[in-house]
Amino acid sequence: MAIDLDEQDGQTPLDPDEKSGLIPAHLTTKAELNDWEQENILQAVRWLKRGRAAEVLSEGFCRTLHKQMLGKTWSWAGTFRRSDKNIGCDWRQVGLRLDQLFGNTRWWIENATFPVDEIAARFHHQLVSIHPFPNGNGRH
Repeated sequence: MAIDLDEQDGQTPLDPDEKSGLIPAHLTTKAELNDWEQENILQAVRWLKRGRAAEVLSEGFCRTLHKQMLGKTWSWAGTFRRSDKNIGCDWRQVGLRLDQLFGNTRWWIENATFPVDEIAARFHHQLVSIHPFPNGNGRH
């Protein structure tokens, strides 16, 4: 039995190539997929806690973190999207927009432009609005 991967309200639709990137063949329901992804994300949190301080405001770390979070679920994890979605910038602008976001965020931190929690909220909001990956952007 195949999982119905059609999007629900508020979800980003996956194109057929992205849907075919589902790795675990044993999942049969959306709830099982959600649980599987959540366990992958918890493993990524443990990975983060073991690691040394990295340059987190970089494309490399952004991709690596996404792959750590969803790499056991989706073959395209850590790869920027290659199609436009119902949210996000033009897919061809993802790298440029991320670079601008990382630079802006570094500046906010170095110059104490906003309180730390506001910097985090602004960063997350803009990351989701860029929507670099086919799925998992808000959780990323």
